[in-house]
Amino acid sequence: MKELLQQAIEGEAKQKLLDRQNGDVVKVTADGKINQVINDHIVQYSVNWQFLRKSGNELYIEERHEERQAYYDEGQLQLGSLVSDEYKKNEQRDFPNFIEDFETRETRVPFYYNRQKAVQYAESWWNAYNPNYPKFNDDCTNYISQCLRAGGFPMEGFGQRNKGWWFRSANWSYSWAVAHALQLFLTASSRTKQVPKADLLQYGDIICYDFEGDGRFNHNTIVTGKDAYGQPLVNAHSTNSRQRYWAYEDSTAYTPKIRYKFFQIGN
Repeated sequence: MKELLQQAIEGEAKQKLLDRQNGDVVKVTADGKINQVINDHIVQYSVNWQFLRKSGNELYIEERHEERQAYYDEGQLQLGSLVSDEYKKNEQRDFPNFIEDFETRETRVPFYYNRQKAVQYAESWWNAYNPNYPKFNDDCTNYISQCLRAGGFPMEGFGQRNKGWWFRSANWSYSWAVAHALQLFLTASSRTKQVPKADLLQYGDIICYDFEGDGRFNHNTIVTGKDAYGQPLVNAHSTNSRQRYWAYEDSTAYTPKIRYKFFQIGN
């Protein structure tokens, strides 16, 4: 079964290169691993992708880790749908009432945002999970909060989940783990600045995504690079991604109604 899986994934990689929807993909490689055989017909597996992309006269590598489910029938393995990605995010449903009472709860504490440390953390944990924090099925905001904390963004509002932005042992604010709540916090914070265009962002800055354009933000990423045209490349969880082009037009969650918010972090 392992050999069949790898053959199927290699075939998909070749097809992705032939498709070349963005016209910038030079090479695609992928490696698969079976995680669990659920029954005689269903298999859960993971794939590590590498896309060699061309930007102007420069080359860079984008990486992604996908968790998938496939169907195995009469010796044939049919590659299936993603188990965890931006489209399947349901974290908003976990906290339906936080918006009405949400507060930033900031104090005037001297603050320096260390962009290098934030990016270093984002690079270290883009496809792994720090055991000092909980892991969520929809982990994108938890991961971004960890990056912000690594860069020195101050936590405040401890003990009240709808106030401030904080993490403590087995408890945390809504804004720590929920995409829309973090967007609300960054919008209201005096330690951030919203800018109109993605190319104004620096390393360690944050992008928030409202895929449906309905005012509820679903996803967050952190800027960890720039392409040859000065456009951000981002890291994220769910789907775990490194140096991905910021616009997410290749996401299963993308719609033409998508809205973005671009946040510069620091004073």
